[in-house]
Amino acid sequence: MLHSLGAKVVLAASSDENHPPENIIDGNTKTFWMSTGMFPQEFVIRFAEPTTIAAVTVDSYNVKHLKIEKNMSQNASQFEPVTEKEFEYTEGHLQSNAISLNGSSATHLRFIITSGYDHFVSVHRVSVKN
Repeated sequence: MLHSLGAKVVLAASSDENHPPENIIDGNTKTFWMSTGMFPQEFVIRFAEPTTIAAVTVDSYNVKHLKIEKNMSQNASQFEPVTEKEFEYTEGHLQSNAISLNGSSATHLRFIITSGYDHFVSVHRVSVKN
């Protein structure tokens, strides 16, 4: 669980008090962060220290295309692209996508949702495999 590793969501493009961005890293797929309905949507996760990441798993609804960027600095700027992925539409159940980051080292990961299958998307959990 990212929250227990000292990770924080330090930026989110939109926020709903009933579904705050922190829900992304609480390890629970029943809680979630929901977008406001325009694209792109993004959120940034900051790790307590530089972290080597083999893969991330994203559990979501209605996400069509996701880009992941990383950086090694203390502030959330100057990102470099890592990978992008097209998600399949899964009506009525969570999309669960494991995305290889090939052992990238990062202080911040930026997730950019460039399109969705609906006006609103939700991200239920992001987990990291070292």
